[in-house]
Order: sequence, then C-alpha cells, then structure tokens
Amino acid sequence: MKNITIDDFYEAKETVNNIIKKTPLIYSDFYSQEYMADVFLKPENLQRTGAFKIRGAYNKIVKLSDQEKEKGLIASSAGNHAQGVALAAKACGVKAVIVMPSNTPLIKVEATKKYGADVVLSGECYDDAFNEAKRLQDIYGYTFIHPFDDDDIILGQGTIGIEILEELPEADIIIVPIGGGGLISGVAMAAKFIKPDIEIIGVEPQGAQTLRSSIKSNHIVELKKVDTIAEGVAVKRSGMKTFEYVKKYVDRIVTVNDVNIMEAFLLVAEKEKIIAENAGVLSLAALRKIDVKGKKVVSLISGGNIDVVTISELISRGLVVRGRVFCFSVELSDTPGQLQMIASILSDVGANIIQLDHNQFKTVDRFKRVHLEVTCETNGKSHVAQIKRALKNKGYDVKVVY
Repeated sequence: MKNITIDDFYEAKETVNNIIKKTPLIYSDFYSQEYMADVFLKPENLQRTGAFKIRGAYNKIVKLSDQEKEKGLIASSAGNHAQGVALAAKACGVKAVIVMPSNTPLIKVEATKKYGADVVLSGECYDDAFNEAKRLQDIYGYTFIHPFDDDDIILGQGTIGIEILEELPEADIIIVPIGGGGLISGVAMAAKFIKPDIEIIGVEPQGAQTLRSSIKSNHIVELKKVDTIAEGVAVKRSGMKTFEYVKKYVDRIVTVNDVNIMEAFLLVAEKEKIIAENAGVLSLAALRKIDVKGKKVVSLISGGNIDVVTISELISRGLVVRGRVFCFSVELSDTPGQLQMIASILSDVGANIIQLDHNQFKTVDRFKRVHLEVTCETNGKSHVAQIKRALKNKGYDVKVVY
C-alpha cells in the first residue's frame, strides 16, 4: 500500500478543485435541537453529478498515462461512481464504458449516458456488475477504474475531510456513509492527519454490513447477500485497501435499518428542504444511534441521485414511520349515523381524514355490520395514541392497518 501523507491529500484537493462544485457546510437548527448538539450537514448531494464520486474519479483519471487513457476506461458502479467516471472521462477526452446493476435507478443510468459513457446493465448488485466489468476488461483491454479500492480514488474522496476541517476546525465528530469504504477511508485519513483526536464514525445499513463484519472478524468478509433500500451502498465485499484504512483510521461503525433510513429521508426533506438518496442519508439516520450531546458534528450527505417515483414512495412510507399517516379499521353496526360518529370523534381530536372505505362485504354478517377503514393525517405518534384512546372510550375496537 502507498505511504500516503497529508501532502497527497492537498495535491488531490488542488486537482479536484478544477471540476467540483463547492459544497459549504449547512448548520441545521432542527438536528441541533433534536440531538442537543451543533449539527452541520456536508451536502455532497449538491455536488456535480449529484454525489461525491466525481472527486475520486477525476483525481484518478487525470493521473492516468496516455497509454492507459488510449485503451479506454471501464468501471462498475451502483450509480454514483458511474456518473463521476463518465463526467471525468468526458473532461479528459477519454472513452468510458460503465457496467451497472440491472436494478439501478433509471435516473442514474440516463445521467451516466448523458455524460457520454456507454452503459452495460448486468447483475443484481454492485458485485455482479464488478465481475462483468472485469470480464469485459480482459476481453477488450480497458483500463479499470475501481470505485473505492484505489489510492487515487481515496485521495480524491478525502478532499471532503480537508474541506470540513478548513471550514469547521473545531469539529468533534464526522459521520460518513459506508459502501465499499473509499469515501470513509479518504475522509478519515485526511481528517486524522489534520486533527488526530477527531472521531470518525461510519454508517452501514443492517442489510449490508460489509466493513463492520470484516473489522469484527479481523479479515475481509464477503456477504452472501445484501438487502437494503440504500442501493448505493449495497456492496458484498470491501476492498483490501479500504479494509486496512478503515481498521486504522475509523473509530467505530454503526448500523441503521431501512425504517431508520426512510425516516431520515423524510426528515431532511421536510426540515432542511434537502433531497438525498437513501445511501446519502445514512449519516443522518445514525444520529439517533450515537450520543452527540454537546458536540460539533458533521453529517456527510453523500449523494442525491434519486428519481421522483422513489421520492414519492419514500415520503409515503416515511409519513407512516413517523406516525404522520395512520390507517385503522373498525366494525360498525349498519345503522344511520355511525359514519358520522367516527368522523366526529376524529374531528374532536384534530385528525384529518384522507380516505374512507365503507364496505359491507368485508364482514361476516354484512346485513348487520359494516367494515370501515379510515386513513387520516396526524401530528405524530402521540397523536395516533390519542386517536386510539378516543375511539376506544366510545366503545370501538380499533385494528391498526398501518
């Protein structure tokens, strides 16, 4: 492994400054109050290509020899590295082929094509795409651009750590999403070189604990499968370099589940007016798992490449998770005024009815009983509990649908 120094990171910073967009820290009143800390967001979702990956890709491609460039480039990616390589290759006048998993969101596929790269869809996860890219490399002799296990890639990503500490030298904690480990390797190394006592915390989805499992076992572990809504970090196996760097420079790794991720997506959209992808909000989802009280914390939002259909679905699910939408059913006697009674109870407790399904055919005795399913908008979980109590006090047996 290369003997990396802080000078290497500053050299990478000068290089990437030629192509990146500045992403100044955003102080969050909401998260700061929520966790009794000073919480700042590093919005790499606002970066060119919508994610941090342009940093590493450009730093790598600029340093290639003419011979390596002439062969053309190939990369494997779940989406964001693809766009970073495509844009960097275009800026350097190099042909690029990108292999992406078949389930990659369309917005990432189309964006990659628009930057001029040829896209090949293969497999169900990043690792499948990686294997296909290596196969094509063997056939056509392309130069492979690894998404995370490469020192020049890691140096490019690490420029984020320098930017954070230049803007906020007093930062106590930096929280970073983890996929293959390139981002956190670079950020952790650069930050520790500058401020050795800073705490670096990584975040992985529970369904893709690649580096956490490896660190715990003290050797690289390849997961049998990955299962997470954060497809951008759905990696089965870390790199050898990233494993060693994370083991040396990262203080700890926490995990979050899909419910935590959906909730984080909704909160940052609603409270900060920031749209981020599922992988991008891992650092925000992790705030509830870490004691940050009284600390100066930077949560790195790694990317924002997400399509509007997924946004709509995540908002709907997030509202349910937060108790902002509540659906329940009750059985009523088939007599006049029963529906009005339910509406009156909900009105009294300030719940807004979104949808009603009044159905005789869902009960055993449809001539005497009626099944009513109600979806309403609420102010949160305590409000839901209040609604349940009000209905129960009036003699209704409430069954929660969601």
